[in-house]
Amino acid sequence: MKYFLLAAIPYFFLAAKPSDPPAKDTPTPVFKAQVVDDQVAIGYGLAIGDVDGDRKPDILLADKKEIVWYRNGDWKRFVMAKDLTTHDNVCIAARDINGDGLVEVAVGAQWNPGETSDTAQSGAVFYLHRPQDPTQLWKPEKLYHEPTVHRMGWVEAAPDVFQLIVLPLHGRGNTNGEGEGVRVMAYTPPGNNQEGWRYKIIDRLLHMTHNFEIVPGKGGEALFVGGKEGIRKLKFEDGQWAASWLVNGPSFGELRVGRDADGRTWLTGIEPMHGNNLTVYLGLDTAGRQVLTAKMNQGHGLATGDLTGSGNDQIVAGWRNPDEEGKVGIQLWQQESGKWKPYRIDDNEMACEDLKIADLDGDGRPEIIAAGRATHNLVIYWNRTDASDGSGH
Repeated sequence: MKYFLLAAIPYFFLAAKPSDPPAKDTPTPVFKAQVVDDQVAIGYGLAIGDVDGDRKPDILLADKKEIVWYRNGDWKRFVMAKDLTTHDNVCIAARDINGDGLVEVAVGAQWNPGETSDTAQSGAVFYLHRPQDPTQLWKPEKLYHEPTVHRMGWVEAAPDVFQLIVLPLHGRGNTNGEGEGVRVMAYTPPGNNQEGWRYKIIDRLLHMTHNFEIVPGKGGEALFVGGKEGIRKLKFEDGQWAASWLVNGPSFGELRVGRDADGRTWLTGIEPMHGNNLTVYLGLDTAGRQVLTAKMNQGHGLATGDLTGSGNDQIVAGWRNPDEEGKVGIQLWQQESGKWKPYRIDDNEMACEDLKIADLDGDGRPEIIAAGRATHNLVIYWNRTDASDGSGH
């Protein structure tokens, strides 16, 4: 496995002169990169969770033809499923939904975004049944699906009530994002005398969608779904999903919610879909929109979290095609003295298809985990930030 040190110095797209040093209360981000796999085919989707019951978070990956997981510690690769459909796999969801400490896993496949009508040729959803030995192949159960299945995630809709949310890219029969709205689907797993899976359309107003954020809240988690016409908010109330507009106007690809030490909540996004703009909004609406950079190329990975111990969440964004400098990579954006300051985390080694943030070694400092498309790699960026450099958290 390969290691190299990154992100010791700030990087600016627009500044031609050296920047000021970080404020004293904001530590300088430092990450050490470890290449876990240099034979990734595409690296469509990542998930983090305990697969083998050792109470350590493992890495799960939906790759082109295989669903795999990497064991925390030695990072050995195990195949969970392969050749599920004739077209590629595209997404994965992993979460402990029954309290046994082990993740339940669902995957999306038959990735064929140009076919929006034929369910035999586009889209697939599988629940993977765990074997006694999780290093062996898992048994796939095929579920109902819409065409162009693209993203999915387990959501705690109400306390201890989990549903699998599945998001197609297009509405059924759409051409160039015109036609029927995207059918956002909620899947209820068997249990409580329910024999099989149940499925329900919970929204259909966006005409192209790309990703969604799961947002904790009182009485259950909400969904913020980003797409062509903006962001839809979905909340489970009185036994059913209620939908409304959160942002109506700008087109979103990726979107995430961040929080400051004072409790302020804000929204960040990559606009438009596969776009060049990394934006941040002062609240959960269109007020105070800032463009942090307009020079990404195919922005395709976004996460928020406090990686430096400053008390405020940072933004981590990746892009998969070479920018004006001919580079791919990942950047971290941190609030310093009232402004957002970027730091280069990866410099042309990661054509980011997806990224996650998780504390893999239990030291309280979250890592960045990313999968590369053109670079064919899976990389852990180990957090080596010294919080005593600033806030002392």
